[in-house]
Amino acid sequence: MKPKNPIAALFARSPFKPMQQHMAVVNDCVALVPVLFDALIAGDTKTMAETQAAIFKKEHEADQIKHEVRLHLPRSLFLPVDRRDLLEVLEVQDAIADTAQDIAGLLQQREMTVLEVMRDDLEALVRRCVDACAQSNAIIGELDELIETGFRGPEAERVEEMVKQLNAIETETDDIGMALTRKLFAHEQVMSPVSVMFWYRLIQWIGDIADNAEKVGDRMLLLIAR
Repeated sequence: MKPKNPIAALFARSPFKPMQQHMAVVNDCVALVPVLFDALIAGDTKTMAETQAAIFKKEHEADQIKHEVRLHLPRSLFLPVDRRDLLEVLEVQDAIADTAQDIAGLLQQREMTVLEVMRDDLEALVRRCVDACAQSNAIIGELDELIETGFRGPEAERVEEMVKQLNAIETETDDIGMALTRKLFAHEQVMSPVSVMFWYRLIQWIGDIADNAEKVGDRMLLLIAR
């Protein structure tokens, strides 16, 4: 007997379950990023390698779900939501996992050293960006309830409040990221110009996790507004 496609089975129950499953895998992927940086700070190359491999695996899993969603998402849904809007949400979700993979890939390809003065802000930035992703995962988790209520009423108000909290987290990551960048440039004389360049890129990518998480929330607000 031919095995059933698990994504197709999810669509049979709800066209939105695979979207939620994709975001859950993305969240699992991003949750590994603090482990990666903790290992970097500790000089634990074994844990770094294991965590990098785990991030690549989760990102690949998210990609597979994304492709299945694109294939199976009905072109006509008798529901108060447009297929194109859902695909836009899916793309932003996937960008979060892609960014986590980019971070892991850079740390795999180049040896990076964390200056003592940068450690606290770096750890705070990473963890707050992970919080932003977790919040966007919680928001996507409300998609079924939003559909049932027609994107109106107390459930819509609840999601709007969750998005406000997400926006506040993202603003906080911006502040931490700017403080970290100032410290990087204030101590660039003790680093090679190439190392400064790579650290600047890495800080931007960490912040992109929160930026894309916020975009997920913003697109959910658009669905409510329509």
